[in-house]
Amino acid sequence: MIVVAKIGSSSLTDESGHIDDACIRKLCAEVAEVRGAGRQVVIVTSGAIAAGQPALGLDSARPTKVTTLQAISAVGQSRLMRAYDRALADHDLIGGQVLLSPLDLIDHNQYGRARKTMRRLLELGVVPVVNENDAVADDEIRMGDNDRLAALVAQLVGADLLVLLTDTAGLHTGDPRLVEGASLIEEVVEVDHELEALAGRRGTARGSGGMLTKLQAAKMASWSGVRTVIAAAARADVLVDAVAGVPGVGTVVRAHGRRLPARKLWIAFAVGSSGTVVVDDGARRALVERNTSLLPAGVVRVEGAFAAGDAVEIATADGTVVAKGLVRHPSSQVEQWRGRRTADLPADMPREVVHRDDLVVL
Repeated sequence: MIVVAKIGSSSLTDESGHIDDACIRKLCAEVAEVRGAGRQVVIVTSGAIAAGQPALGLDSARPTKVTTLQAISAVGQSRLMRAYDRALADHDLIGGQVLLSPLDLIDHNQYGRARKTMRRLLELGVVPVVNENDAVADDEIRMGDNDRLAALVAQLVGADLLVLLTDTAGLHTGDPRLVEGASLIEEVVEVDHELEALAGRRGTARGSGGMLTKLQAAKMASWSGVRTVIAAAARADVLVDAVAGVPGVGTVVRAHGRRLPARKLWIAFAVGSSGTVVVDDGARRALVERNTSLLPAGVVRVEGAFAAGDAVEIATADGTVVAKGLVRHPSSQVEQWRGRRTADLPADMPREVVHRDDLVVL
């Protein structure tokens, strides 16, 4: 059994942004216990930026300039790994730093190399400690938060369980900080728009995500066949109990019957849509029932402006989104070609609006 445990900045640092060594020691002690029971564990950690700020004499307010965040993460990452190395060594475990970018998880060749490296680390008995490569990440194509990264890593290593450790006990019927009597939702069969609306927004200034990003990451993991537990990092034996399936440990999100590859997970859940392509019912049936590419003949209209390679939603005339994909042509070209048969299109250009290899039916 392979377990991916993700912990966020809000759980790893104190109010001033300094690394909370006690929290890391607690996590690593639980990792050791899980390892002792014969499971393999991968840690996905946030905290590099939060750890780098006090080292540079910066206050706890998170900067907004990308180059500043990149520089801070370069300073903080080594300090973060130093804390993990010490805590893992207390249990005779060796940590291995792995810094990933989206390209490593969506490009076929890069994905293969990343998977081989991760598998070899696990074979050698190493505990991989994964973070996004913030110091060089392009703001145009990055994870945005480590919850999504953790879901993609779970898919990468073929994990059985993803545990998202946060500063709350899981998803509640209301924000427990604001709603008296809000109760824990112990199990989620499928993540839908109603649950996402319930999840709200990010919780603390030191974190980049919140319950919503955790729920979206759980949805990503679910669609790759991985069960997810969202639970409080501060809870005693939280990782051990999540692996053991102890009731009430947090919010459990069941694995979906359908399993998407990493590239399609990225398209479906991690890339923002730049526009919408509205299709007729014939095109909808072809996409949903026959897994075809989207051709211009089925396009009714184009909403928004997008470039070739951007992600777009594919919707019916009543606004129902049926798929998402990466377009092969800019919006102006799609608008010009809409409704036209393939035989009437230029022979020297791709005929598809969205190729089926770049399309996910939702």
